[in-house]
Amino acid sequence: MSVIETIIDIPIEHEKNVCGQFDNYLKKIERTLHVTMIARDGAIKIIGPEQMVQRAKSVFSNLIELSKRGNLIAEQNVDYALSLSFTESDNQILEIDKDIICRTINGKPVKPKTLGQKQYVDQIRKKMVVFGIGPAGTGKTYLAMAMAIQAFKNGEVNRIILTRPAIEAGEKLGFLPGDLQSKIDPYLRPLYDALYQIMGAESYLHNTEKGLIEVAPLAYMRGRTLDNAFIILDEAQNTTPAQMKMFLTRIGFGSKVIVTGDLTQKDLPTGAMSGLDMAMKILRKIDDISFCQLTSSDVVRHPLVQKIVQAYDEFESRKKPSDRKVKAVTGRKVHYDD
Repeated sequence: MSVIETIIDIPIEHEKNVCGQFDNYLKKIERTLHVTMIARDGAIKIIGPEQMVQRAKSVFSNLIELSKRGNLIAEQNVDYALSLSFTESDNQILEIDKDIICRTINGKPVKPKTLGQKQYVDQIRKKMVVFGIGPAGTGKTYLAMAMAIQAFKNGEVNRIILTRPAIEAGEKLGFLPGDLQSKIDPYLRPLYDALYQIMGAESYLHNTEKGLIEVAPLAYMRGRTLDNAFIILDEAQNTTPAQMKMFLTRIGFGSKVIVTGDLTQKDLPTGAMSGLDMAMKILRKIDDISFCQLTSSDVVRHPLVQKIVQAYDEFESRKKPSDRKVKAVTGRKVHYDD
């Protein structure tokens, strides 16, 4: 395999952003693609096998363009650009970056960062009901919230309704102090956080007082018909089949529904079936319902989160069927765990 070298010019004002602190991004690209990179005088010399040099050149060209567009390059951008360099979609990262959904209260653009997230956002625009299913950190709730707020601002819907089942994550919290709102607030905090960041606390409180934005537990949805609303059901893996059916049959005219969930993080009682699991089996053939499956490659939190998700996925895939069986011993069921 022939060894070649090539030189890429980097504008001096973008060099630190693209190369990272102490050239961390540069070193990561070197380790991943097995090339040698020398940064000097506003240019980077890349030395190595021809195919790897071309991949490194593609990664740097994409990162430079992202930097020129005003993006602060993070490790997630570098990791994703590297992963795309092994596919024919290496230039898609620039197309994804063009899709700005809205801006936060601080002016930061909210946009998809991976191909999976871009597909998710596109399906929300096209379909009436979208299921966003994937592991933690893939932006399921945040992107849905951004789409809801943008639709509200554009007058496409009259109100936003956010809901999730009030179930503890493997703990029994007992009786919580305060009135009913104070009791349910801890369960809905992630939704509040996204609202405050994108819309701002003052705007949120103003619209809440007028009844245009509602954050409530899933139990409050029964008996209602929701017209001209953008409705988000978060943590749907913790719904029962009856709750999921109840929620989906609340949809009225002019409404859009987003259901998000992570099938690997269920807090339902042992043996209880998830409403999200059942909905995936029953509703897949309905035209105006879309299922978007996000994966560990779509994780946009700290890179360590992506590694954690991958490690858990690998562990689950290695489990033998016999390890997950429930065997009867002396008339009672015993779970065999690793």
